[in-house]
Amino acid sequence: MPSHLRGALDLSALKGSPAGQQPRPGASNPAPGPSSAAGAQAGSWVLDQATQGDLQQLVQLSSRVPVLIHLAAPSNPASPQLDDLLAPAVDAREGQLILARVDTEADPQVLSVFGLTAGPAVVAVLAGQPVPVLNQPVPRDQLDQLLDELLAAAAQNGVSGTVPPLAPPRADAQGADGTQEPAAPALPPLHQEAQDALDAGRYEDAQDAFRRALAENPADADAKAGISRAGLLARTAAMDADTVRERGASAPDDVQAQIDVADLDVLGGHVEDAFHRLVRFVAGHPGTDRNTAREHLVDLYSVVGDQDPRTAASRKALAMALF
Repeated sequence: MPSHLRGALDLSALKGSPAGQQPRPGASNPAPGPSSAAGAQAGSWVLDQATQGDLQQLVQLSSRVPVLIHLAAPSNPASPQLDDLLAPAVDAREGQLILARVDTEADPQVLSVFGLTAGPAVVAVLAGQPVPVLNQPVPRDQLDQLLDELLAAAAQNGVSGTVPPLAPPRADAQGADGTQEPAAPALPPLHQEAQDALDAGRYEDAQDAFRRALAENPADADAKAGISRAGLLARTAAMDADTVRERGASAPDDVQAQIDVADLDVLGGHVEDAFHRLVRFVAGHPGTDRNTAREHLVDLYSVVGDQDPRTAASRKALAMALF
């Protein structure tokens, strides 16, 4: 690996996707926050056919979890062997890290971003910083040790979150011991309808399906969280991040400007920043704007999950700001 991989990753070659190629909704807008319940979380943390658009978003997501990028060369026998080795190991860690596979023979310019001329190679990205990992298969126990060390290094650098699945369950899913895992339970029909809509980028349709599920069962916590997650994706789908952040910086008393920045922060994994921004707004702005910010903050709690310690800490801070 070239020495520049120890520095910041240059994304200049990934500014946009090739003409006609759009990032997949499940990858370019991964639902933030940890997994909420078993049925809704069945899936994989492996993207088998990542695009340039996916890669750019996944590097941003590396501020929350380590992202393994397999710069695959399908014609090289080592590349499918790496896939078979890495995929079950990543899924076994249930959202502590992500694996994205990029076919460099179909999309060779991706190699230049990493200073390489050929694959296969596996690079880990931690908070935008690339770290060389593998270029050939290794024994399973050695891989497990390597991934454990990677997670420990990530935690030391403040990258220790989790993310929900980014793809459907893999047909060849295996446990960490190499045995075949049982198939994940099927989602309830309305939840499956919502998930299909999310995968297609139809966020309003997903919200509608989750609302119907909640109407059928008012105690359906997954449907309630799904409404909030789909709403976040719908609100941020057309946002220009630079414009939103400039507006937030120049208009600290504008509740909508602060809400928009908080949405982007949660989407990008900067959960504490988003929560702190809105709690601070609530503390300093009595009146209707305070209630607007409070209600939006509560909705973001649903996105992240009530079991997340960041949600519990923010609820305490919100209570202090209100009273």
